[in-house]
Amino acid sequence: MSTNKSKSKTKTKAKGKKLTLAERLHACTSSVIHDVMKDQGIMIRVLPRTIVPLDTSMKAAGPVFTVRGRPDPTMDKHTSLFEWAGLLSKSPAGHVVICQPQDDVRALFGGLSAEALKIKGVRGYIADGGCRDIADITSQGFAVFARYATPIDIVCAWRAEAYGEPIAVGNVQVLPDDYVLADRDGIVLIPGPHIEAVIEAAEKKLATEGAMVKAIRAGMDPQAAYLKHRVF
Repeated sequence: MSTNKSKSKTKTKAKGKKLTLAERLHACTSSVIHDVMKDQGIMIRVLPRTIVPLDTSMKAAGPVFTVRGRPDPTMDKHTSLFEWAGLLSKSPAGHVVICQPQDDVRALFGGLSAEALKIKGVRGYIADGGCRDIADITSQGFAVFARYATPIDIVCAWRAEAYGEPIAVGNVQVLPDDYVLADRDGIVLIPGPHIEAVIEAAEKKLATEGAMVKAIRAGMDPQAAYLKHRVF
Protein backbone atom coordinates (compact mmCIF):
# COMPACT_ATOMS: atom_id res chain seq x y z
CA MET A 1 0.00 0.00 0.00
CA SER A 2 1.37 3.43 -0.90
CA THR A 3 2.15 5.99 1.78
CA ASN A 4 1.77 9.74 1.93
CA LYS A 5 3.89 12.14 3.98
CA SER A 6 0.82 14.22 4.81
CA LYS A 7 -0.57 11.30 6.86
CA SER A 8 2.00 11.93 9.57
CA LYS A 9 1.37 15.67 9.83
CA THR A 10 -0.58 16.90 12.83
CA LYS A 11 -2.33 19.96 14.16
CA THR A 12 -1.84 21.29 17.67
CA LYS A 13 -4.79 21.12 20.06
CA ALA A 14 -5.47 23.89 22.54
CA LYS A 15 -3.99 21.90 25.41
CA GLY A 16 -0.76 21.06 23.61
CA LYS A 17 -1.76 17.63 22.30
CA LYS A 18 -1.67 16.72 18.65
CA LEU A 19 -4.60 15.87 16.42
CA THR A 20 -3.84 13.47 13.57
CA LEU A 21 -5.28 14.11 10.13
CA ALA A 22 -7.73 11.26 10.76
CA GLU A 23 -8.95 12.92 13.97
CA ARG A 24 -9.31 16.28 12.27
CA LEU A 25 -11.21 14.66 9.41
CA HIS A 26 -13.48 12.91 11.92
CA ALA A 27 -14.46 16.32 13.31
CA CYS A 28 -15.74 17.37 9.86
CA THR A 29 -18.85 16.20 8.00
CA SER A 30 -19.09 14.46 4.66
CA SER A 31 -21.24 17.31 3.31
CA VAL A 32 -18.67 19.97 4.17
CA ILE A 33 -15.84 17.84 2.77
CA HIS A 34 -17.85 17.43 -0.45
CA ASP A 35 -18.37 21.20 -0.68
CA VAL A 36 -14.73 22.18 -0.22
CA MET A 37 -13.55 19.53 -2.66
CA LYS A 38 -16.00 20.91 -5.20
CA ASP A 39 -14.70 24.45 -4.57
CA GLN A 40 -11.11 23.22 -5.05
CA GLY A 41 -11.91 21.45 -8.32
CA ILE A 42 -11.17 17.98 -6.94
CA MET A 43 -13.08 15.12 -8.53
CA ILE A 44 -15.95 14.08 -6.29
CA ARG A 45 -16.10 10.39 -5.38
CA VAL A 46 -18.99 9.37 -3.16
CA LEU A 47 -19.73 5.69 -2.49
CA PRO A 48 -23.23 4.37 -3.33
CA ARG A 49 -25.94 5.70 -1.01
CA THR A 50 -27.10 2.14 -0.38
CA ILE A 51 -24.08 1.69 1.95
CA VAL A 52 -25.30 3.04 5.27
CA PRO A 53 -24.21 3.06 8.94
CA LEU A 54 -25.61 0.36 11.23
CA ASP A 55 -26.57 3.22 13.53
CA THR A 56 -27.05 6.84 12.47
CA SER A 57 -24.58 8.04 15.09
CA MET A 58 -21.71 6.05 13.58
CA LYS A 59 -18.85 7.89 11.89
CA ALA A 60 -15.57 6.66 10.41
CA ALA A 61 -12.66 8.76 9.16
CA GLY A 62 -9.07 8.06 8.20
CA PRO A 63 -6.78 6.60 5.54
CA VAL A 64 -8.28 3.61 3.77
CA PHE A 65 -7.14 0.01 3.76
CA THR A 66 -8.72 -1.83 0.85
CA VAL A 67 -9.76 -5.49 0.76
CA ARG A 68 -11.11 -7.40 -2.21
CA GLY A 69 -12.53 -10.91 -2.00
CA ARG A 70 -14.73 -13.41 -3.78
CA PRO A 71 -17.01 -16.39 -3.09
CA ASP A 72 -15.21 -19.73 -2.90
CA PRO A 73 -17.37 -22.77 -2.06
CA THR A 74 -14.36 -25.13 -2.12
CA MET A 75 -13.00 -23.96 1.25
CA ASP A 76 -13.21 -26.01 4.43
CA LYS A 77 -14.29 -24.48 7.74
CA HIS A 78 -10.81 -24.17 9.24
CA THR A 79 -9.29 -22.55 6.15
CA SER A 80 -12.07 -20.02 5.74
CA LEU A 81 -11.99 -18.96 9.40
CA PHE A 82 -8.18 -18.89 9.52
CA GLU A 83 -8.05 -16.69 6.42
CA TRP A 84 -10.75 -14.40 7.83
CA ALA A 85 -8.67 -13.99 10.98
CA GLY A 86 -5.80 -13.09 8.66
CA LEU A 87 -7.89 -10.29 7.16
CA LEU A 88 -8.39 -8.88 10.65
CA SER A 89 -4.67 -9.27 11.40
CA LYS A 90 -3.70 -7.39 8.25
CA SER A 91 -6.07 -4.46 8.92
CA PRO A 92 -3.81 -1.65 10.18
CA ALA A 93 -4.49 0.54 13.19
CA GLY A 94 -5.57 4.08 12.39
CA HIS A 95 -7.20 3.07 9.08
CA VAL A 96 -10.72 2.50 7.81
CA VAL A 97 -11.18 -0.85 6.05
CA ILE A 98 -13.16 -0.75 2.80
CA CYS A 99 -14.14 -4.23 1.60
CA GLN A 100 -15.30 -5.20 -1.89
CA PRO A 101 -16.50 -8.77 -1.33
CA GLN A 102 -18.04 -9.30 -4.78
CA ASP A 103 -20.78 -11.12 -2.88
CA ASP A 104 -24.48 -10.34 -2.36
CA VAL A 105 -25.33 -13.25 -0.07
CA ARG A 106 -23.14 -13.30 3.03
CA ALA A 107 -22.30 -11.06 5.96
CA LEU A 108 -18.80 -9.68 5.50
CA PHE A 109 -18.51 -8.54 9.09
CA GLY A 110 -19.77 -9.47 12.56
CA GLY A 111 -19.53 -8.88 16.29
CA LEU A 112 -16.27 -10.71 17.05
CA SER A 113 -14.59 -9.04 14.10
CA ALA A 114 -15.68 -5.64 15.43
CA GLU A 115 -14.17 -6.50 18.82
CA ALA A 116 -10.86 -7.44 17.19
CA LEU A 117 -10.59 -4.34 15.00
CA LYS A 118 -11.69 -1.96 17.73
CA ILE A 119 -8.99 -3.29 20.08
CA LYS A 120 -6.41 -2.93 17.28
CA GLY A 121 -7.31 0.73 16.81
CA VAL A 122 -8.92 0.37 13.37
CA ARG A 123 -11.19 3.38 12.80
CA GLY A 124 -14.09 1.69 11.01
CA TYR A 125 -15.25 -0.87 8.45
CA ILE A 126 -17.16 -0.27 5.21
CA ALA A 127 -18.52 -3.23 3.25
CA ASP A 128 -20.09 -3.22 -0.20
CA GLY A 129 -22.14 -6.12 1.10
CA GLY A 130 -23.70 -7.55 4.24
CA CYS A 131 -23.18 -7.49 7.98
CA ARG A 132 -24.54 -9.44 10.95
CA ASP A 133 -24.57 -9.17 14.77
CA ILE A 134 -25.95 -5.66 14.35
CA ALA A 135 -27.03 -5.20 17.97
CA ASP A 136 -23.66 -6.42 19.23
CA ILE A 137 -21.67 -4.12 16.95
CA THR A 138 -23.87 -1.16 17.76
CA SER A 139 -23.40 -1.69 21.50
CA GLN A 140 -19.62 -1.71 20.99
CA GLY A 141 -19.68 1.67 19.26
CA PHE A 142 -17.45 0.46 16.42
CA ALA A 143 -18.36 2.24 13.17
CA VAL A 144 -19.62 -0.16 10.47
CA PHE A 145 -21.28 0.71 7.16
CA ALA A 146 -22.93 -1.96 4.99
CA ARG A 147 -25.69 -2.54 2.43
CA TYR A 148 -27.80 -5.12 4.23
CA ALA A 149 -28.09 -7.40 7.25
CA THR A 150 -28.10 -11.20 7.11
CA PRO A 151 -27.24 -14.06 9.47
CA ILE A 152 -25.40 -15.94 6.69
CA ASP A 153 -21.65 -16.07 7.40
CA ILE A 154 -18.56 -16.57 5.22
CA VAL A 155 -17.63 -20.03 6.55
CA CYS A 156 -16.76 -22.46 3.73
CA ALA A 157 -17.89 -19.85 1.22
CA TRP A 158 -15.72 -16.71 0.87
CA ARG A 159 -12.10 -15.61 0.90
CA ALA A 160 -10.07 -12.42 0.60
CA GLU A 161 -7.80 -12.28 -2.43
CA ALA A 162 -6.16 -8.81 -2.38
CA TYR A 163 -5.15 -6.18 0.17
CA GLY A 164 -4.07 -2.57 -0.29
CA GLU A 165 -4.91 -2.50 -4.01
CA PRO A 166 -7.36 -0.34 -6.00
CA ILE A 167 -10.94 -1.60 -5.78
CA ALA A 168 -14.26 -0.50 -7.25
CA VAL A 169 -17.37 0.08 -5.15
CA GLY A 170 -20.27 0.53 -7.52
CA ASN A 171 -18.74 2.68 -10.25
CA VAL A 172 -16.42 4.46 -7.81
CA GLN A 173 -12.72 3.66 -7.64
CA VAL A 174 -11.13 3.47 -4.19
CA LEU A 175 -7.35 3.92 -4.13
CA PRO A 176 -4.90 2.76 -1.45
CA ASP A 177 -3.74 6.31 -0.64
CA ASP A 178 -7.26 7.72 -0.28
CA TYR A 179 -8.78 9.03 2.92
CA VAL A 180 -12.46 8.46 3.69
CA LEU A 181 -15.11 10.18 5.77
CA ALA A 182 -18.30 8.19 6.36
CA ASP A 183 -21.26 9.51 8.33
CA ARG A 184 -25.07 9.48 8.16
CA ASP A 185 -25.01 11.79 5.08
CA GLY A 186 -22.81 9.45 3.04
CA ILE A 187 -19.27 8.27 2.32
CA VAL A 188 -16.84 10.60 0.57
CA LEU A 189 -13.30 9.80 -0.58
CA ILE A 190 -10.44 12.31 -0.51
CA PRO A 191 -7.23 11.79 -2.54
CA GLY A 192 -4.21 11.43 -0.26
CA PRO A 193 -2.21 14.25 -1.90
CA HIS A 194 -5.07 16.70 -1.21
CA ILE A 195 -6.04 15.62 2.29
CA GLU A 196 -4.39 18.38 4.32
CA ALA A 197 -5.66 21.20 2.10
CA VAL A 198 -9.17 19.74 2.11
CA ILE A 199 -9.23 19.40 5.90
CA GLU A 200 -7.94 22.95 6.41
CA ALA A 201 -10.62 24.33 4.07
CA ALA A 202 -13.30 22.24 5.79
CA GLU A 203 -12.25 23.50 9.23
CA LYS A 204 -12.50 27.11 8.00
CA LYS A 205 -15.91 26.44 6.44
CA LEU A 206 -17.23 24.87 9.64
CA ALA A 207 -16.06 27.89 11.63
CA THR A 208 -17.72 30.27 9.17
CA GLU A 209 -20.94 28.25 9.25
CA GLY A 210 -20.87 28.57 13.03
CA ALA A 211 -20.75 32.34 12.71
CA MET A 212 -23.57 32.18 10.16
CA VAL A 213 -25.74 30.20 12.59
CA LYS A 214 -25.12 32.78 15.32
CA ALA A 215 -26.08 35.61 12.96
CA ILE A 216 -29.35 33.94 11.94
CA ARG A 217 -30.22 33.10 15.55
CA ALA A 218 -29.59 36.74 16.44
CA GLY A 219 -32.26 37.73 13.91
CA MET A 220 -30.16 38.75 10.91
CA ASP A 221 -31.93 38.44 7.56
CA PRO A 222 -30.75 35.27 5.73
CA GLN A 223 -29.64 37.18 2.62
CA ALA A 224 -27.78 39.75 4.71
CA ALA A 225 -26.13 36.94 6.68
CA TYR A 226 -25.10 35.24 3.43
CA LEU A 227 -23.57 38.45 2.05
CA LYS A 228 -21.55 38.78 5.28
CA HIS A 229 -20.37 35.16 5.65
CA ARG A 230 -20.76 33.73 2.09
CA VAL A 231 -21.93 30.29 3.22
CA PHE A 232 -25.23 28.46 3.42
